Amino acid sequence: MGHVTIRDVARAAKVSPATVSRVLNTSETVAPELKDRVLAAVKALDYRPNSQARSLRTRATTVLGLIISDITNPFFTGMVRAVEDRANEAGYSVVLANADEDLRKEQRYLEVAAAERMAGVLLSPASVTDTRIDVLVERGIPVVTIDRRLRTAAVDRVVVDNRRAAMEATRHLIEQGCRRIGFVAGRPGTTTGEGRLAGYKTALKEAGLPVERELIVGGDFRIEGGREATERLLALKDAPDGLFVANNLMTIGAVNALDQAGVRCPDDLALVGFDDMTPALDMRSRLTVVSQPTYEIGRQATELLLRRIVGETFPVRHIVLSADLKIRESSLRGRA
Repeated sequence: MGHVTIRDVARAAKVSPATVSRVLNTSETVAPELKDRVLAAVKALDYRPNSQARSLRTRATTVLGLIISDITNPFFTGMVRAVEDRANEAGYSVVLANADEDLRKEQRYLEVAAAERMAGVLLSPASVTDTRIDVLVERGIPVVTIDRRLRTAAVDRVVVDNRRAAMEATRHLIEQGCRRIGFVAGRPGTTTGEGRLAGYKTALKEAGLPVERELIVGGDFRIEGGREATERLLALKDAPDGLFVANNLMTIGAVNALDQAGVRCPDDLALVGFDDMTPALDMRSRLTVVSQPTYEIGRQATELLLRRIVGETFPVRHIVLSADLKIRESSLRGRA
């Protein structure tokens, strides 16, 4: 037989790897019946915990990892603050890492979290299908995803209803008389990008408007991507009369492109962005946006993670929060 892992023990005992880890670390929160099953499986499989890993685990039990997809995005500011606030209340410290939308960097940070035996990890995945958390599951380290979800692992998550929020934003533009609504889309392969695109398309179809491929341009969730996508839309022979941008950084790029082209909002084009803006953007006070409850996302995600860490067992939780459309000057036709 090859090397026996915690996952092998969990499978034999019909419990989660996290439960096995708690039993091996003499947690008093595990039910006696589960503990007996785990110990029986350990004995039957002759499982031998790595002593170095156990030592690391002991030293790092009060550390949470927070891996976000883009540290330059103001969206994460409130979320990080909430994670730190709730973690500190519970006696935990937080280590922040920026994956920069890069799967290789993300994987390295996940491996570091595993090697340091962090108590738990909050993760904004770079990809819905390619992000892999096996290295954490293997060691019984609980994971909660924030903002985005994974299709490769059944873990708790806290997200916003991106599809519904995008539908409301697109409907608002339609109500303002827009009939050719451009969409600056986010990164493919992320649930945020997919959900917002789906909501945009659904609202158009409901209104009897065509979904035109030339009006949908990818912007990669970055400022430069938003600028380039908007320039492409403005260069169309039949330019859009409305524009919906799928995140805040791309909205900054879109506003720059509109200013450069001399396009006035909302007279020439009605504009809606996703996420509230950085105060550095002059247009912030008059920009219509979908506003996400960033602090609440972080707070609820941290609460779920802490419950998993102390050994609570409950079905995988999928918490979906609502976002609000804040209607301001940039999208209100005839009110500039």
